[in-house]
Amino acid sequence: MTTKPTGKDYVGSDDMYAEVQRTMRLVAEMNTGYHTEAEVRQYLSEITVSKVPDTVRVFTPFNINYGRTTRFGDDSFVNFGCTFLALGGITIEDGVFIGPHCVLATEYHPENPATRHSLLTKPIVIKRNAWLGADVKVLAGVTIGENAIVAAGSVVTKDVPDNMVVAGSPARIVRPIHE
Repeated sequence: MTTKPTGKDYVGSDDMYAEVQRTMRLVAEMNTGYHTEAEVRQYLSEITVSKVPDTVRVFTPFNINYGRTTRFGDDSFVNFGCTFLALGGITIEDGVFIGPHCVLATEYHPENPATRHSLLTKPIVIKRNAWLGADVKVLAGVTIGENAIVAAGSVVTKDVPDNMVVAGSPARIVRPIHE
């Protein structure tokens, strides 16, 4: 998706901006005060405009800018302080663990200064039973493979194969998962 600069404080259509504002309102409400797991799931259902499974757990504060393109799988868990920039779409499959303070960013800008105000997106997919350690950053277009582990503090710029441990910035394969 590319958009042209609009001269406004945001990039994109008025409808998209309205949806971002709706999401920000719901996120602010969800992050204010204590809410039960069921109440947080209800907020997430409103944010994503979809049914969030009863086995999903998300600890607040949680930030997301555009919920309609995000899906949570059964038994997935998102720890405190995570941020999803989700215009490009985020899929979290069943059994995924996401550690505290992770960032999933489906959005980015072109390098060229003449077009840098354009917004580009690519989806992120976190496959079944993957585990992202604390403070992991996952960039646009990345798929984290099934059962993979991303070590704390890593920056993931490329796809991670199934059943592998990756670490570093940029993240590199360290070894296969031990059985």
